[in-house]
Amino acid sequence: MNALEVHAVSKAFKSSGRVINAVCDANFTVCERETVGLLGMNGAGKSTVVKMCTGLLRPDEGSISVFGHDIVSERESAVAMLNVSPQETAVAFGLTVLENLMLVSEIYGADKRNAQRAAQDTAERLGLSDRLKDRAGKLSGGLMRRLSIGMAVITKPKLLFLDEPTLGLDVVARHELWRLIRELKKDTAVVLTTHYLEEAEALCERIVIMDGGKITAIGSGAELMERSGQSTFENAFLALTGKGDYIDGGNAHE
Repeated sequence: MNALEVHAVSKAFKSSGRVINAVCDANFTVCERETVGLLGMNGAGKSTVVKMCTGLLRPDEGSISVFGHDIVSERESAVAMLNVSPQETAVAFGLTVLENLMLVSEIYGADKRNAQRAAQDTAERLGLSDRLKDRAGKLSGGLMRRLSIGMAVITKPKLLFLDEPTLGLDVVARHELWRLIRELKKDTAVVLTTHYLEEAEALCERIVIMDGGKITAIGSGAELMERSGQSTFENAFLALTGKGDYIDGGNAHE
């Protein structure tokens, strides 16, 4: 069974008296324990897709299912199987690492004792055991993102959405999170949105490229390079979105 199935999904919004087609006839799947990247320029439709897949927006057309549960008609069952680590971290700066993790666990129904155990287990998994008593607001950017992901995985979702998980981090912190994401994907399906092309190429088995609300290509990094006739993934992305000149070292220039 697929972790996620998006079939013929469209979504439009009205703004200043005109209709904006944010997503048009999107189709893709995510297999169990697969990491799929969702790439596109700003305004391509990525955030709208994620919001529909997580039950925050209702599609105008088409269907979305999470492990066979329809996100609209079986919303409670579908949402129970997923979680999200948002770009804008949901961490409470005034609480400790332990308190942040316990809070999420308790919101999802755990009693205090089990919430503390789950928090400690999650912290150990994410390399935060020595930071449990630290105030979240005092953490570095990399540790803050790690805590944000911990708050998403403490519920043991079968499908995890990571929205720009390494945005603004330095190279060392970014690669530390890459190792964490590789560990998570051993038992969790992951949908990753990112503007770092090398991140998608390094972490994702398949990549969904969006442009203007439409999916323009799906495949591995190697497949997308072959399809576009380009020797680098950056140039393949530019070719498949029709954006700008190719980067020096590619096979073609506009």
